[in-house]
Amino acid sequence: MNTNNNKKISERDVKNYLPTFKRYPLAFKKGLGSRLWDVNGKEYIDALAGIAVNNVGHCHPHVVEAIRKQAGELMHISNFFVSEPQVNLADKLIALSGMDRAFFTNSGAESVEGAIKIARKYAHNKGRGGHIISMQNSFHGRTLATIATGKKQYQKGFEPIPEGFGMVPFNDFEAVKTAITKETAAVLLEPIQGEGGIHPVQKEYLQKLHKLCSENDVLLIFDEIQCGIGRTGKMFAKDLYGIEPDIITLAKGLGGGFPIGAFLCNEKVASEIDFGDHGTTFGGNPLACSAALATLEVIEKEKLLNSATEKGKLITDSFKKMQQQFPEIKEIRGRGLMIGVEFTFETKELISDLLHEGIIANATSGNVLRLVPPLNISNEDIHQIVNTIEKLLAEKKYQ
Repeated sequence: MNTNNNKKISERDVKNYLPTFKRYPLAFKKGLGSRLWDVNGKEYIDALAGIAVNNVGHCHPHVVEAIRKQAGELMHISNFFVSEPQVNLADKLIALSGMDRAFFTNSGAESVEGAIKIARKYAHNKGRGGHIISMQNSFHGRTLATIATGKKQYQKGFEPIPEGFGMVPFNDFEAVKTAITKETAAVLLEPIQGEGGIHPVQKEYLQKLHKLCSENDVLLIFDEIQCGIGRTGKMFAKDLYGIEPDIITLAKGLGGGFPIGAFLCNEKVASEIDFGDHGTTFGGNPLACSAALATLEVIEKEKLLNSATEKGKLITDSFKKMQQQFPEIKEIRGRGLMIGVEFTFETKELISDLLHEGIIANATSGNVLRLVPPLNISNEDIHQIVNTIEKLLAEKKYQ
């Protein structure tokens, strides 16, 4: 076995790929469930799941078979025509969410862009402006419009940034109440901030915000790209709070690893949209929709919502116990299998050490360890993840 395979492939990547990612010099060859193997054959436990994408694990047989079958029949026809997989997926998402209409995209950022567009169309038809209020510490994508909704660090060097966006502190009701004017079209937020460090929205705040938006005819948009599709132990994070937004954006876990996004809206919003107001070439193609349908079927059949709740509790309880021994663990946050462990130190070195030990995790917001494994990860793998972190904390003094 050539032990330099990772290095050789990484060198080619550095030479040819646009240098936008600080990648580890590690190339993966195969995945199954919550396990990955690199090109040298080394095995890893995946606690990142492609950043909350592989919700049913890598290469789930039902999803693989659905893709294979559909690829042999029809992959793309354009949205000038109807495809049965798209109709079936729309039916499924509407039934699961309680929303009224679906539109399919290719990515999370595209879903948010679409949500912004239809929110502005609704607002303009009602005599309001098109201003979008988002939350500090949020992340909604990397397109020009979506970086306008997020952290300033992602805007640097890309000016002029599109106008019509503003941010307020997360979970601060008085701030958002003050910010809403006749120019406001919508308030956009993540029920659980992902890239921002796994910060859940407060239920009382969300209830008051929902009432405020309704009273002012301002649309409420939930970005569930990372926290949706079973990640929190509910199919949609909105169900944790009993709040019905006007628009929901989805992507990541929806396709079981195959790229697909969506936004869902209520009839109030949908009724203000005209033919030609929005479109997509690849969005909702038969292949992507078949992958998404199979993914949703696996989540339901294998009861992965219960699994996410139970296994999330196993992880958080383990860290709470560990916290008694290691005061550098400041806080454990999240719901289901969307967990953030905040430390007193920057977690980049810890992530690197975990990778050396054969565990894939992620550092976000500087000092937060993000754990978003497949919803069907085994208890055995969870114990190995927790025990390895405990061992590293005992062996090393992280700064």
